[in-house]
This record gives sequence, C-alpha cells and structure tokens, in this order.
Amino acid sequence: MRRRTIRGFTLLEVIVTVTILGILASAAFPVARIVSQRAKESELRLALRQIRNGIDAYKQAVDEGRVAKTVDESGYPHTLDDLVQGAKDQTSSDKALIFFLRRLPRDPMNPDSTLSAAETWGLRSYNSPLDDPQSGEDVFDVYSLSEKIGLNRIPYREW
Repeated sequence: MRRRTIRGFTLLEVIVTVTILGILASAAFPVARIVSQRAKESELRLALRQIRNGIDAYKQAVDEGRVAKTVDESGYPHTLDDLVQGAKDQTSSDKALIFFLRRLPRDPMNPDSTLSAAETWGLRSYNSPLDDPQSGEDVFDVYSLSEKIGLNRIPYREW
C-alpha cells in the first residue's frame, strides 16, 4: 500500500509567517511616512526657492528701470500673481511683458486643494518685521502657513 502524502502548511507555520509579515509591515510604515515627509519638504524648499528667485528678479527689474514704480512703492510685486502675469518692460519699444515665473507653485504642506496657489502661502511685506510677518502693499517674502515642524525640528513657517 502506498501512503498518500498531504501537502500544505501546518497552522503553526501559517501563524509564524503572518507574525513575521506583521512585524516587517509595522517597521515599514514609519519609514514610508518619513520618506513621504522628506519628499514634501523637498518640494517646499524648491517652491520657496522658485518664488523667492521670482520676487528678487522682479525687484531687480524695478531697480534697473525695466518695471515702473511710483515713488512711495518698495519695488516688490504687489501680489504673487504679478510674477506669473508679468510686468510691462519700460525699456522695450513695444512694452513687451517680462515674466518672472511660468507658474506659481502651491505650498505642498497646505492640504486644502480648493485654494489657489497664491492663497496657500503666507505673505510678508517689505515693512513687516521678520519675527512677526504681516502682509501689506507688496510681497517681500513668502512662508508656509503650516503649523507643523520639519524633520530638522524647524517649523515650516520659518523656512
């Protein structure tokens, strides 16, 4: 008589395997969260750099006389949208537009998708103190409105 061999796993083997998979999965979740946060922080750094470079380019164009300003203005753009919509080049014969940004990046730390890109940023005017940024008649700097703290332990608002 031939004996039939039953193939399969015992209950103990299945329990051990599921336990090991659970331990590995629980270790992977914090790592995945950190990787995701690091990617958003990288996006935030890039967006801040792009906007700040656009603001600086606008100010330089004003200082060079390419963009008109009145005596009482600081020379910084009135809104973030001015960077995308462009300004008339006063030195050009046809008054062509000078563009400072192709598009305005959103704050990646702002979860509200109903807001426009400009509304996701906090604005600091030229006359506003550094420790208490306030919006005003111009845009001297931008900052994240997020109350969260970065992996480097610095609040996103202070980046």
